[in-house]
Amino acid sequence: MRDGSGEDNNVAPSVYSHVSRPGSHRYKNAKKGLPFNLMLIGESGLGRSTFLNTLCERAVVPTTNVPNPEQAHIAEPMQFKHYSVDMDEDGMKIILNIIDTPGFGNGTDNETCFNQIQEYLETQFDEVLGEENRIKRNPKFKDSRVHALLYFINPTGHSLREIDIELMRRLGNRANIIPVVARSDSLTPRELVLFKQRIMNDIAAYNIPVFNFPNSEEDDDEDDETAEENSELRAMMPFAVVGCEEIVNEDGRPVRVRNYPWGVVQVDNDEHSDFDRLRYVLLNSHIGDLRDRTQNDIYELYRTEKLSGNTVAGAAASDNSSAHQPIMAARSHPVVA
Repeated sequence: MRDGSGEDNNVAPSVYSHVSRPGSHRYKNAKKGLPFNLMLIGESGLGRSTFLNTLCERAVVPTTNVPNPEQAHIAEPMQFKHYSVDMDEDGMKIILNIIDTPGFGNGTDNETCFNQIQEYLETQFDEVLGEENRIKRNPKFKDSRVHALLYFINPTGHSLREIDIELMRRLGNRANIIPVVARSDSLTPRELVLFKQRIMNDIAAYNIPVFNFPNSEEDDDEDDETAEENSELRAMMPFAVVGCEEIVNEDGRPVRVRNYPWGVVQVDNDEHSDFDRLRYVLLNSHIGDLRDRTQNDIYELYRTEKLSGNTVAGAAASDNSSAHQPIMAARSHPVVA
């Protein structure tokens, strides 16, 4: 495979990776490549860069130097960094456009970050809306609407924090949010199970609109196999991910692992991490669903709000009372250990 610069990618795929799975793309006829726009949001230190390099199986984000310890207390403002990678997944070319957000959550007041991200998402909608209204459209117009937003949750082992709730609640109607537990190998298996339960309880309590994999009741055309797959994926949420760029040889096969004194974590092993399943969702099985929902549901909602002059009210993730109640008051779903 080659990256966006045209250089050869010499990193061998893991034994557990997508190459062993059957393809189920909806866009096999995309001869020039299917654009897929992915946004990564999460605080510093949660492994977004490592995740991205692991996802693309190459060094997309270069290693950065350790900052000056004397300036470590200075919070850098949030930025939008763009990367583009040409990928070949099961015979189909995908143009993966990544928007990373370094600096998110580094300050005490994150209202500015929330506003910047919301403005970015809506600006992409505005560009499409403007193109639709042109008498003569630009054949080279590039659709930069975000098809999936991965939100990296700090593995505290407790529950969602206020920054998590507010970010997902505010942006839930502007992007397909997929919550992930970052650095999940820092939790024991039992801690991870309980943490996932608490997160999903909070998502339900605050009516946070995340991408929840449509069930058969919502899609009459869904076959039994797809319905079963979506049911399994809903049960896995939020996805617990581990990133790693180190590849070792195991019985003659390349395997991505993280080594610890107590053993190893195989990144692409479904028993150790949800990374491989999440990768498959993003770049194979649900790439069509994510693109279609962005166009048919999320964008159409924004377009209606924009043309009716109601975008400010529509930006809230939910208009019901539970979406605006105090953070602590809504936590009424205890998890039984």
